[in-house]
Amino acid sequence: MRIDFSPPDINESDILAVTQALRSGWITTGPKTKEFERELATWCQTSQVACLSSATAAMECGLRLLDIGSGDEVITSAYTYTASASVVCHVGATLVLVDTAPGSYEMDYDKLAHAITPRTKAIIPVDIAGVMCDYDRLFAAVDSAKAMYSPKANTLQEAFDRVVVLADGAHSFGATYKKSPSGSVADLTSFSFHAVKNLTTAEGGALTWKQRDGLDDDLLYKKIMQMSLHGQDKDALAKNKAGAWEYDIIAPLYKCNMTDVSASLGLSQLGRYKELLARRRQIIEKYASGLAELNVELLKHYENDDESVAVANERSAGNSSGHLCMVQLTGVTQAFRNMFIERMAARDVVCNVHYKPLPLLTAYKNLGFKIDDYPNAHTHFKTQVTLPLHTKLSDVQINYVIQSFKDAYEECVLSGV
Repeated sequence: MRIDFSPPDINESDILAVTQALRSGWITTGPKTKEFERELATWCQTSQVACLSSATAAMECGLRLLDIGSGDEVITSAYTYTASASVVCHVGATLVLVDTAPGSYEMDYDKLAHAITPRTKAIIPVDIAGVMCDYDRLFAAVDSAKAMYSPKANTLQEAFDRVVVLADGAHSFGATYKKSPSGSVADLTSFSFHAVKNLTTAEGGALTWKQRDGLDDDLLYKKIMQMSLHGQDKDALAKNKAGAWEYDIIAPLYKCNMTDVSASLGLSQLGRYKELLARRRQIIEKYASGLAELNVELLKHYENDDESVAVANERSAGNSSGHLCMVQLTGVTQAFRNMFIERMAARDVVCNVHYKPLPLLTAYKNLGFKIDDYPNAHTHFKTQVTLPLHTKLSDVQINYVIQSFKDAYEECVLSGV
């Protein structure tokens, strides 16, 4: 049997929702997009969500809201997908990369504290695989450098007394950190609804933020909408009202709005998202149980969520969105990892690697980054493999992946690679 890596889970209700949008006569940004934004805000326990064409657009809009650009620095992890870093380049700021902690997918928070300078305006932490970062440690690092923070005058930066945290939550919609949902923990959070994500709008993303003194939620939302539609002061829905054709362009801005066709799919998926999250948890737990006897380490997705158990000094009651099943093949070589993926492919099981550290990629080499400066990220990458994880997997298929893993692993061991 063939096991694909991450096909979208589209059912008949999703298809019906999209066809209804197509038949409605309103397919661009309109009432369904606004409804989707309201429902997402309820999930995130925030007051406003702005839907956009991608998580990348959402992150870039976040940076532009903050007037971050030339002369500023923005920090992110060396172990992430390019989108976390490319947006920094898009706005003309200087990209700063921080290595991961030893044996971790997360930034080294001690190194993060030392990377902050008077030019640092934002940090983009990455909620990898659906597991939210250790935000207590992250904010402690940010707070330790408060004295260096220097906001630009007459900008949104003045609402903060420290570097702003703009989370790359592309993987973490539906996750929690100490019972607070993703979207309500970082200052701003971007989400992805790309085809391979837990909840998909085919292509799409969103930006949300925590309420804070000095932030006008309605004004922020209005600015993002203007950014998403060429700087136009009215969207198509507002212009559609009788006699309301008149509009202005307040600045030569961008085009990254979400459509009602996409939002209709998202709304339908949101209606069964709790079930999808529960199934992802079942699959991850089956993988963990089935591979327990091997010398491999699966990323831990779920903390203790029993409210009757008191947990001190740890990330208690944190639940992942279960986006990726990331595995470390402990104590082997990169050649072993590569052969393992090939042996899995020979069994029609499609695996992946998350991620090549940014300094290994041509774009970031050309910016002067060297992988030798990020040894922990490089080491972690060499033995990392990601297993198929999606809600179309049956228990029979899961068991097949587990047995294929065991067989492929044994073949690699016997090969002596």
